[in-house]
Amino acid sequence: MSKSNPPTPPPEVLELAFKQTLTSGVGKKLPHESAERHVSGEARYIDDQLEYPNHLHLYARLSEQAHATITKLDVNACRQYPGVACVITADDIPGQLDIGAVLPGDPLLAHSKVEYWGQPLFVVAATSYDIAREAAQLATIEYAPLEALLDVKEALHKKHFVMQSHQHKRGDANKAIASAPHCIKGQLNIGGQEHFYLETQVSSVIPTEDGGMLVYCSTQNPTEVQKLVASVLGLSMHKITIDMRRMGGGFGGKETQAAGPACLAAVVAQKTGMPAKMRLARSDDMMMTGKRHPFFVEYDVGFDQKGVLQGVNIELSGNCGFSPDLSGSIVDRAMFHADNAYYLGDALITGHRCKTHIASNTAYRGFGGPQGMLAIENIMDEIARFLGEDPLTVRERNLYGQHDRNITHYYQTIEDNPIKDILEQVKQSADYRQRRQQISEFNNKHPFLRKGIALTPVKFGISFTAGFLNQAGALIHIYTDGSIQLNHGGTEMGQGLNTKVAQIVAEELQVSIERIQITATDTSKVPNTSPTAASSGADLNGKAAQAAARTLKQRLTNFAAERYNVDTSAIIFKNNCVQVGETLVSFDALVQDAYFSQVSLSSTGFYKTPKIHYDRDSASGHPFYYFAWGAACSEVIVDTLTGEYKVLRTDILHDVGASLNPAIDIGQIEGGFIQGMGWLTTEELCWNEHGRLMTNSPASYKIPAISDTPLIFNVDLVENRKNPEDTVYHSKAVGEPPFMLSISVWCAIKDAVSSLSDYRYHPDIDAPATPEKVLLGIEKLKHQLANREPLS
Repeated sequence: MSKSNPPTPPPEVLELAFKQTLTSGVGKKLPHESAERHVSGEARYIDDQLEYPNHLHLYARLSEQAHATITKLDVNACRQYPGVACVITADDIPGQLDIGAVLPGDPLLAHSKVEYWGQPLFVVAATSYDIAREAAQLATIEYAPLEALLDVKEALHKKHFVMQSHQHKRGDANKAIASAPHCIKGQLNIGGQEHFYLETQVSSVIPTEDGGMLVYCSTQNPTEVQKLVASVLGLSMHKITIDMRRMGGGFGGKETQAAGPACLAAVVAQKTGMPAKMRLARSDDMMMTGKRHPFFVEYDVGFDQKGVLQGVNIELSGNCGFSPDLSGSIVDRAMFHADNAYYLGDALITGHRCKTHIASNTAYRGFGGPQGMLAIENIMDEIARFLGEDPLTVRERNLYGQHDRNITHYYQTIEDNPIKDILEQVKQSADYRQRRQQISEFNNKHPFLRKGIALTPVKFGISFTAGFLNQAGALIHIYTDGSIQLNHGGTEMGQGLNTKVAQIVAEELQVSIERIQITATDTSKVPNTSPTAASSGADLNGKAAQAAARTLKQRLTNFAAERYNVDTSAIIFKNNCVQVGETLVSFDALVQDAYFSQVSLSSTGFYKTPKIHYDRDSASGHPFYYFAWGAACSEVIVDTLTGEYKVLRTDILHDVGASLNPAIDIGQIEGGFIQGMGWLTTEELCWNEHGRLMTNSPASYKIPAISDTPLIFNVDLVENRKNPEDTVYHSKAVGEPPFMLSISVWCAIKDAVSSLSDYRYHPDIDAPATPEKVLLGIEKLKHQLANREPLS
């Protein structure tokens, strides 16, 4: 490289640029970095990549029993089918068979026994997907059926658990309930939810010359896939490289369960020496992979004449499926969020991890938090019906912050609590009181159409509850022309993480975002990554990238100070320029000058979240760095003759701290709300009596459509409120918290039904509140009225 400086802009151009503010840094409404490619179809996903001439395609034959011993598995006919390269059974795995994420229990392929309908038995690798699928049907499989446990209540009764139960305890809950003026008892069934990412599980594996593997995988957890591929092949992790440019959606479903296809493709690649790809068809994906955990909730609650909680005893039983997966942490988070935004009084919260013979349920946006929060919101509504109060009034009386009640049932002090102000602002902007009166008048005039309204809060803890996962790394290179390459440990699944991290680096170095190229998440660049989950992607990776950028900026500052003989305080980076004392130079010129003076222009960055700790023995600690807050007011109309409903209006106010990118944050809030609304209304999972998932395609499983969006949809961010914690630019996480805003829709539907009893009875409607369940709830409520059943 010749020692020649890049073209230097005229002084007047530099001066003009220096006077202007950077237009692409933090806080700007920039579009998603791949938005144009998403819309045009040019964004490349794993299945879009060019294939090698000898690329093999995998197909898995699945169990057709929920629980059985395999008495015969003959795959010889599969091997002899033209175009088949190999067939892999459990006996062909060279290393570890179990790919359990935290605890063992997840065999890559079934060995001697199957534990759910849809469990992979073997895979066929062939020259095309169709050939592999056709050959797989030729196997002879015989079973000896075993008793299948399919009901979470039965599993609870039999104490059939994948892990030990756990409790949070404060005071004497049962004594407080017994001495309270009023008490209610109840049960609630909460359904699961299919992730329905647009891109199904897929991995493509290329064997390398040194016996390693290059794995292209649609995963939220590259390091976990790296570790498991290595263990399955019997190799060290340094032989495996994971490359993950983008996912077509994840929502938690690709945190642990992306590993299976990657490991199977890697085994085939090692055995044959050929590239191998496994992409699941939609129905197979839905059969093979776990969902959001369904929960069965039992509660016993005591309260005073104003509805203020005196004591609560809540049992949360998660349907984990056949193996632990991440169920320990998921049920824990449901327990942590059993309070939502309310002080529970004396509390006993118990979490059970029930084993059933269905696919192992796994992470899903909110990670157990929504299930715990739905339970307490149901309790708030039931107390309000019992007392004849507006549910919002009861909610407000129980909020944290009243009478210095700021300590959670797991003994974390809530130090920053804006929820009262947020609720008040939504109440005013949504005209809640006026609309409540208008709805009452409407309902009095319409015997068959009923409207309902609900305003519900959200308090969601941010951090991994597994403390060691709260860490991240990043790598930044500055090239001699002033262009920048950025890599970090987070994964892009459409949520805009790469855009936000690039904005952070642009802000730190004061350069245009156009000069920053983000490369695929790569375990050879940033090792030992944490999964992109728990809403922590920007918090962790943004901080790591910020640290790397600050290291580089300090090197350039020190160099400029020495070169121009000025103090470092006289050096200012601004809008692609650098002021060095009285001299103004371009960023490009300074970078090249630093290179020729042998200054390192590459740096790593690392970050770990402070303050996080939790003592499981005492069930107390500080498991969350901070809380994200929000509130939503939703209005619905219900046809009481059919149970059908429509969301008429939703008003949302959500706290994201100092937003890194308001446009992306609002998009996340809108998307999270709609996805949550689907979970609570239309997305019903159904298994038959044999344990087979019947809702295994878009024909039988209904996700929200654009027509389900509220007719009026107002979304605002809390303004002028920085995160008091030292997060990246004092922002707050936004991925998961908005999901729980949708609870307002479920509560509004029940509010509409309750109007049939003049709000004296609390409708018995489980989640999801499908039209069929709403109609059943209406009929049950009418029966209560006709028979004048007691209110409690």
